[in-house]
Amino acid sequence: MPIAFLTLELHIEAAQSIKDRRRVVRSLKDRLRTSFNISVAELDAAELWNRATIGVVSISNSRDYLDGLMKKVESAATRIANNHGAEIADSFVEFL
Repeated sequence: MPIAFLTLELHIEAAQSIKDRRRVVRSLKDRLRTSFNISVAELDAAELWNRATIGVVSISNSRDYLDGLMKKVESAATRIANNHGAEIADSFVEFL
């Protein structure tokens, strides 16, 4: 069974503190979880208040389904991040 792992590198320009960063990251994680059947977690420590790394994982019988799902998740994450004063600086998908 294939596993898809999407990594999103966020640059949060609007964040002026760790609280602002946490608000953006939590909102992004919660909205992605409720919109898609995926697992979402923050991958790095909160050392920098204007950067964050988010990991998204899903498993399915079909690699094509996972590829389409990860593209939809990335598109939704970009939209959600932009609405909160952040941007996706980098993203990449791995299949295991």
